[in-house]
Formats: sequence, structure tokens, C-alpha cells
Amino acid sequence: MAALLRMVNRQQCARLVLLVTPRSVLRRHARLVARKWTCPHRRPGRPPKPEALRQLVLRLARENPGWGYRRINGELLGLGRKVGASTVWEILQKAGIDPAPQRTNQSWPVFLKAQASAIVATDLFHIDTVFLRRWFVLFFIDHGTRHVHIVGVTRHPTGPWSTQQTRNNLIPR
Repeated sequence: MAALLRMVNRQQCARLVLLVTPRSVLRRHARLVARKWTCPHRRPGRPPKPEALRQLVLRLARENPGWGYRRINGELLGLGRKVGASTVWEILQKAGIDPAPQRTNQSWPVFLKAQASAIVATDLFHIDTVFLRRWFVLFFIDHGTRHVHIVGVTRHPTGPWSTQQTRNNLIPR
């Protein structure tokens, strides 16, 4: 309709009684095209992080002051939470926690105390009996609890024997 009315000159168009003008037809067509091809409006940027993830990152940072954002990221990956290191860094930064704490201030005793629950030492000592026979004792020291576990006594310690005694010690009781 708009194309046909363009062929009519202005004087003839003024004498016609039209319900709609060519301009309104073109405007309506432009709106239909815009509505058809316009994508729904979305907020720019990434979606916000879940609150549970933010709380977990902050809890790990509070309970482990020697961990940086990369260590926290590694622990989250170990828990099955796929999150980027930069996301952990951003959460810590917004919370006012330094994402990479100074490790130079951490002394050796402080480090050992933090890692004590994961350290187990092992060794052999020997006992000479009244009959001058030598027995070897294999033991473990759990640094976290400071318990000594005597796991085996033998006259001839070998590698396979020590390995089996270690396996027996690892089985929960």
C-alpha cells in the first residue's frame, strides 16, 4: 500500500480519504521486523555466583589462612566444584581477604602445625633379647594426634613385609 501511494502525487493524495498514512504503514512494518529479529534482552556479563559457592570459598579461606586463591581453587576442584581460579580470586577480593597471603612470614613450626594431621612418620627400631637375639619393630607416628602405632615385629624385616604391615595399618579399625 505504501509503495502504491508513493506513485500518487501529493495533491491527489491529499484529496483521498485514507484510514492510514503511508508513514504509519511503514512504521508498523518496521516494528514487526524489529520484533521478529530482536533477541530477548539479557543483562550484560556473566551470571552471578551462587551464594553457597561464595560461602564455601570464604570458609576455606578463614579456616586455612595459609592458602591462596589457587590452593582454594584446587580444593574446590577436588570437591567436584568446577570454578575458575579468577572467580575464587574475585570472591576473596570482594570480601576483603588477600587472595595470595604472604607465605614468607610463615615459620617452619607454624607450617608443620598446619600440616600435622597429614604427616605420618615411620621407622624401625631393634630390641636385643636376653638370649642375644635381635628383633625389629616397625612403628608409625601420627603427628596430628602424636600417637605411636606399633604395627609389626620380626627377626628379618624385608621390603614386602614392611609394605604389608603399612597396608594393614591403613585399614580403618
